[in-house]
Amino acid sequence: MFRIGIGHDTHRLTEGLPLILAGVRVESMRGAEGHSDADALSHAVADAILGALCEGDIGVHFPDRDPQWKDANSLELLARVVWLAGERGMRVVNVDATVMLERPRLRPYVQLMRENLAVTLGIDLGCVSVKAKTGEGVDSVGQYEAIKVQAVILLESV
Repeated sequence: MFRIGIGHDTHRLTEGLPLILAGVRVESMRGAEGHSDADALSHAVADAILGALCEGDIGVHFPDRDPQWKDANSLELLARVVWLAGERGMRVVNVDATVMLERPRLRPYVQLMRENLAVTLGIDLGCVSVKAKTGEGVDSVGQYEAIKVQAVILLESV
């Protein structure tokens, strides 16, 4: 049996905060606001897995009203979601994610993001796609006010 999940995450960008994507600290003048480390890439992938499992979203499992998740490492949260998938008899087959951010350019960081996701998801690097797109000056992404990430994941029964 296979299941497909779609995940999405958006965070406001603010000067002086770190920008972390799949556990990689990206050199940037603005970083993402959030209760945890605001790692929008890890959050979108976690949401995709939870969606495929019909287990709600990341806010259900790690609510921002709960102080235990304050400044949490989102790769660790993702690892918990992968564990939950295993408990439900499912494993990740592949993931395809698109990071939408006006600047900085992410190409120098993409390989390490893929590697971190592959390790956390327990899959081969060749099964992890991370793409970066700009907002072309349009909407909150294009105005360098927000980061958005979309992810699609395939799970299979084990």
